[in-house]
Amino acid sequence: MKLVRVFPRRTKATPIDALAFSPRPGKSFHDAMPGLYPVEADEIHVDCTFTADKPKAEALADEWRHIAPTKVGGVAYGDPGHGLFTPGMYIKPGYTFTSRGCPRRCWFCGVWKRRPQAVPIWPFAAGGNILDDNLLACPDWHVRMVFEMLRAQKRRVEFTGGLEALSLTDYHVGLLASLKPRPNCFFAYDPGDPFETLKSAADRLLAAGFTRQSHRLRCYVLIGYPRDTLTAAEARLSEMKTIGFTPYAMLWQPDTPSAEKWRPAPAWHAFQRLWARPAIIHGNLSE
Repeated sequence: MKLVRVFPRRTKATPIDALAFSPRPGKSFHDAMPGLYPVEADEIHVDCTFTADKPKAEALADEWRHIAPTKVGGVAYGDPGHGLFTPGMYIKPGYTFTSRGCPRRCWFCGVWKRRPQAVPIWPFAAGGNILDDNLLACPDWHVRMVFEMLRAQKRRVEFTGGLEALSLTDYHVGLLASLKPRPNCFFAYDPGDPFETLKSAADRLLAAGFTRQSHRLRCYVLIGYPRDTLTAAEARLSEMKTIGFTPYAMLWQPDTPSAEKWRPAPAWHAFQRLWARPAIIHGNLSE
C-alpha cells in the first residue's frame, strides 16, 4: 500500500522522505497541503503530536481527502501506539521506541492514560535516539538487550525520551557509562520529584565517569504549570545546574478546556527560551 504521511509541524524527528509532507522551516502549515503536482496514494495519515496543532491537522486532512482516504491521529488524539514500532513511518530513521508506556500516574502527563504500563516491543528497531516513555521501568532483560543494540552501533546515543531518576539503579548507571562515546542522558525534574532523587542520580553518574563539562547529563524541568512562579522555576533550574545537570525548561501547556485559565503568560515563553540552550545556560546566566 502506498501510504502518504502528513505532519502539521516539522521537528528534528519528522520524516522527510518522498511520501512524507510537512511544512518547510519558516513556512506555515499550508506548506504541507497538496501542491500543484499530483500525488498518488492509497491512503493518507495526518499525524499530530501536539494538541495545539490539532486544528491544523484537521485542516490538512480536509485538503488531503480529495487525494485518497484520509485518517487523522497521533499522540495529540490519544492514540495508544500499541503494536510494533515501524522505523521511519512517523518518526525519522535513527529515532526509535523500544517500549511503550509508563507505570507512573503523574497528573501533568497523559502517557499513563494511553499506555498504563511499560510494554516492551519486540523486535525493536535499531536507532541511536531512544524515545521511550520510561525505558528504565522495563524488565532488566529488555533494558540489557537495548544496550546491546546501542553498543553495536558505535555512535553517539541519546535518550531524549527521558530517563527517570527514581528508577535509576546502579546497574543502569553501569550500562550508561559503558556506552562509548558517552550518551546524552535526559532526565526529568517534575512537580513532586524529591530533589535528593535527582542529586543521587547525578552523583552516581558523575562518579561513573560522566563530567559536568561535557554537558552529557541533561534534565527536563517542567515550568509554568498551575501556581508555579518564575522565581520558583528559576530556583529548580538552578538546582539542576548546581548538581551537574544541564537543565532544559519545558513549558507546561493546558490539554483540556478547563485548564485554559492556567495557560502560561507570555513572560513564561521568554523565560523558557533562556533556559533551553546550553550555550546561554552555561555562558550568560549567572553561576
